[in-house]
Amino acid sequence: MNTLRIGPVECAWWPYRRGENAQTRVRQWLAEALGIAQSALILRRDPYGRPRLDGKPGGHDVNWSHSGEWLIAAYVVGAAVGIDIEWLRPRPKALALAQRFFVAEETAALAAEVADAQDLEQRFTRLWCAKEAVLKAHGRGLSFGLDKLRFTVVEEDRTPQLLACDSALGLPEDWRIHAWTPVPGYLATVAWTERNLVPRSAAGAGNVLAIDQTSAR
Repeated sequence: MNTLRIGPVECAWWPYRRGENAQTRVRQWLAEALGIAQSALILRRDPYGRPRLDGKPGGHDVNWSHSGEWLIAAYVVGAAVGIDIEWLRPRPKALALAQRFFVAEETAALAAEVADAQDLEQRFTRLWCAKEAVLKAHGRGLSFGLDKLRFTVVEEDRTPQLLACDSALGLPEDWRIHAWTPVPGYLATVAWTERNLVPRSAAGAGNVLAIDQTSAR
């Protein structure tokens, strides 16, 4: 297991096999990090399928993601957190995807500033990863819309800066975002905010969660 603390956020990542249940890794790590038994961890799904960690005072939050051969997770106290990991594989349709899902200014910057296809794919992935991390922290995930927030388009080894976002996400300055390379060939981005986020139209309490085998929304 590899670990990293970024501000108030604790992150960990592990090798992952497709089809593997992420529950074992995430539960074991959380139990050790929080100093409680795995059986005492209560994870619930809210109406949008977002996992919520209950049964521990102080406003703990957890999120996780996997891509390719790696699983990554993050937890924080007193904030909302979202994390995404992306395998930096070839994406020949990156610009077409940006035109479909991103803000027009982002797509224009991708088309104008990239040096070659590989540069385009990496910048696209950095944008996607940052957007997904914020949307997962918010609670709606990709269904809320990748066009509801606008980032700078940056080159390799830099974190995109949030410039504008839908009012439901708060203000850009409410967010802290960090991108890094957890292992060669992969990009991870974690986003967190201390603002109280309530996804639009959310109502009622979720059911007890049996952690699934895919990325946590």
